[in-house]
Amino acid sequence: MTNEKPRTFKWFPVMVLVSIFQAICSLTVLTKTNEFSYTLMLLLVGYMAVEWIYLFTARIFFGLRHLEIEVLGFFLSGIGLTVCASVSEDYALKQGGAILLGLIVYIAMLAVLRRTDIVSKLRTPIAICAIALLILNLALAKTKNGTLNWITVAGVSIQPSEIVKLAFIFVGAASLEKLQRTRSITKYIIFAVVCVGFLFLMRDFGTALIFFFTFVVMAFMRSGDVRTIALVCAGAVLGAVMVIYFKSTVAARFATYRHIWDDMYGKGMQQTRALIYSASGGLFGLGIGNGKLKNTFAATTDLVFGMICEEWGLIIALMIMLSFAFLVLYCVKTARSTRSAFYAIAACAASGMLLFQASLNIFGVTDLLPFTGVTLPFISRGGSSMLCSWGLFAFIKSADISTYPKLTKTILPDHPLYADDIFIGKRRRGTAK
Repeated sequence: MTNEKPRTFKWFPVMVLVSIFQAICSLTVLTKTNEFSYTLMLLLVGYMAVEWIYLFTARIFFGLRHLEIEVLGFFLSGIGLTVCASVSEDYALKQGGAILLGLIVYIAMLAVLRRTDIVSKLRTPIAICAIALLILNLALAKTKNGTLNWITVAGVSIQPSEIVKLAFIFVGAASLEKLQRTRSITKYIIFAVVCVGFLFLMRDFGTALIFFFTFVVMAFMRSGDVRTIALVCAGAVLGAVMVIYFKSTVAARFATYRHIWDDMYGKGMQQTRALIYSASGGLFGLGIGNGKLKNTFAATTDLVFGMICEEWGLIIALMIMLSFAFLVLYCVKTARSTRSAFYAIAACAASGMLLFQASLNIFGVTDLLPFTGVTLPFISRGGSSMLCSWGLFAFIKSADISTYPKLTKTILPDHPLYADDIFIGKRRRGTAK
């Protein structure tokens, strides 16, 4: 007989605290405007309503018990929405719509990921669609801020590389999981090389670096061979040296690294402004909407962490950093007891991608790493980034065996990792392990 110990995390009281925090932030934004905006009020109140509707629906009607991931996503997305609302009502409306679409993508992906047999069938079509999307991006995109990673459809700007991130993990996890039977990784390596190659042609080197890091994480999980990873890293370093040598734009970024104060009014203007204004925020910040960094180019996208430090304070900035650290710990814990290698690989790759991207943004703004111009997941303004962030959360959530309480082993395909006594879903009282 077994008595399972409940998890110490209690999502309900934590979500109550998150809602109180969001309400205070919303009131601050609404009172800062010269003219009270009912549109902003409805947007911010509606966002909090959507949070609770989703959580109660997931808990009552679908039986989900552990909602840590959703609470974390709502917390980070709420900060991003408030940042946008403090700058522009138009920004806030677009960001609110992006969050809603991201939540829909999250739910849809959970529905698809619940069946490993469907995952196996979708691997090749998704890989083809991802490559086609990159080709379309290269053909239609116009140079923006030195890169070719934006296309416009019906007046809406889309960044295809963000969508391809989801495909990269999906195809990689499905391919590496299939290694349990086929022992072939050639097709995925080709796919990865093609994706990174297109990103180089688009001059989106920050995203290419994220893709490579994710590939290393998945390769290490599959092989566990440190020497193999060392060879991969050595090859990547050689490739990076060649890129820096032949690509003047990349070389210029590295030339500015650690020398931003030498050109305060030129190439180092964004980072120096971010550092100066961030330092002025102290522990508790100057107050939402009271900062000066918001008037700098890309303040709500690439430099959003500096804006957080200035207006929200160091405490909130540290909470954001700890949120991504918590995400990794949660992922490691759930991956140990997941029902398939696919879910373990996908979850670890997704959490690694989010953590690495957040690190590139935060440390790039503070000049601890070269400034790559990547977004801060959930917080930076941008619809494509928001959709991708929630999609990555779906990979992590699907690894938790409590995500599908009504799912049983009988409807899943045979898998070498399935132990004879494995149990998926709720355990009945009095059932022995």
